[in-house]
Amino acid sequence: MPSRGTVLSSPPSEKALDVAVSVQLRPATLHSEMSTAVSDETLMLRYRDGDAEAFAILYERQKGPLYRYLLRHCGIAAVAEELFQDVWLNIVRTREQYVVQAKFSTYLYRVAHNRLVDFYRRQSAVPTAWEDGTGPAVEHVSLGSAEEPENQVHTRAQVARLLELISELPEVQREAFLLREEAGMSIEEIAEATDVERETAKSRLRYALNRLRRGLLEVA
Repeated sequence: MPSRGTVLSSPPSEKALDVAVSVQLRPATLHSEMSTAVSDETLMLRYRDGDAEAFAILYERQKGPLYRYLLRHCGIAAVAEELFQDVWLNIVRTREQYVVQAKFSTYLYRVAHNRLVDFYRRQSAVPTAWEDGTGPAVEHVSLGSAEEPENQVHTRAQVARLLELISELPEVQREAFLLREEAGMSIEEIAEATDVERETAKSRLRYALNRLRRGLLEVA
C-alpha cells in the first residue's frame, strides 16, 4: 500500500468531472425548492430520465462527504481524487439502470466501497480479503455517544491524533467508522453498503471505536 500523505478535506476540482459527465454544475442557478425539498432518490430518478440539473444538486449534496470518506480511507489526495472521479463516473455510466432499492447514499457508498476494494487489492502483490484486525470482545465495547472518539477531541493535538488513528485502523474498521461519520449511515445502512451482515458491520464499528478511544487517551 502506498504511504499516506497529508489528510485534506476539500473535494477535487469539478472541471474534469463536468467535462466527462457533460453537465455544467451551477449551484447559484439551481431552483431552491428542488435543492432542498426533493429526496436524493428522486433526484437520481430525474437524472436517469435526463434532468442534468437534478444531478447537479445531487452532486453538490454528496461530494464533500464522499471525498472526505475516500481521502481519510486511503490517505493520499491524488488517489482520493481519482477514486472520487471513478465513483461519480460509474454513477453516470449506469444511470439508466438505476432503480430505488435503498437510500441513494447507500447506493453511492456501495459503489465507493467496491472501488476501494479494487484499489487495496491492486496494492497487494497477492490479493487478499480485507482484515478485521483484533480487539476486545464485541460485547465489552460500548457504542454510547458520550464516549465516542469524535466527542473526545478538544485540542489540535487530539484532532491530529484522531486522523492518525483513523489511518491506522484495519481497512474494514476504518470504512465502518467513516461511513458513520462522513455519510451519517446507520449500522444497517453500513451493512448494506459493504455487503455484510448487520452483526459484522456492528462488530467492525465497535472495534474501530474502541481502538480510537484507547488511542485518544494517550493525548488526553
